[in-house]
Amino acid sequence: MEPNASARFDLTGRTALITGAAGMLGREHAAALLEVGALVVLTDVDEERLQVALRELAELFEEPKVLAKRMDVTEPESIRSVVQSLDEEGLAVEILVNNAAIDAVPGSTTLDGDTRLETFRVERWNSEIAVGLTGAFLCSQVFGTMMAKAELPGVILNIASDLAIIAPDQRIYYRAEGDAASQPVKPISYSVVKAGLLGLTRYLSTYWLDSAIRVNALSPGGVQVDQDIEFLERLRTLVPLGRMAQPDEYRSAVQFLCSDASAFMTGHNLVVDGGRSVW
Repeated sequence: MEPNASARFDLTGRTALITGAAGMLGREHAAALLEVGALVVLTDVDEERLQVALRELAELFEEPKVLAKRMDVTEPESIRSVVQSLDEEGLAVEILVNNAAIDAVPGSTTLDGDTRLETFRVERWNSEIAVGLTGAFLCSQVFGTMMAKAELPGVILNIASDLAIIAPDQRIYYRAEGDAASQPVKPISYSVVKAGLLGLTRYLSTYWLDSAIRVNALSPGGVQVDQDIEFLERLRTLVPLGRMAQPDEYRSAVQFLCSDASAFMTGHNLVVDGGRSVW
């Protein structure tokens, strides 16, 4: 008899590594995998926020199987250092979640200028491409190669976005003050990074066919946190379900794509955006 379908979600005995794990969605992805039994390795370049994430997850789960390792996804040596550290602990990554990204607030001037195309600095472009796209390539190169050499089934999940497949509607960010040329916008780098991840997903999904490594992407829509009412009302009209997602609403999708529940799936982009990309 075939096993119960729910049993296919079980990740007991599997080791998963998440990049950018100190962020809100990174922690949600970690919680999702802990819920189904995985040992989760949290990685992030920000050591302080990484430790906060580790403590929060430890409070949510009894005896959580979770570790934290500082890792800079833009530096190959940093990635190799984590590999060595895990090897010394007898651990090998079987599930890689490429989540690291710079998601700047529209209009933000915290990173080399504002977000408008006309004044978007190449230094900022290079930085955001390095973290969100080059970092995913480097981690896939290192951990994917290790999975292939181990000759065991492996999973790579790239966290993209609905903005990988649709253009951002910049009107939802407009403010009453200021002229058109000074209005905040979603930066060009974000859409390019997320679209690039879809290309990386398709490429890798056929690269390791003989090694049983599956590669998929998840494209979530926006998450409601502390946005102002005016923004929420504007966005609501763009989403058929009439709202943004709650932070934990992507957990089931992550569990599905990282487990044997999606064993016959590779090279796919799962869009979970409340229907926004349909319109």
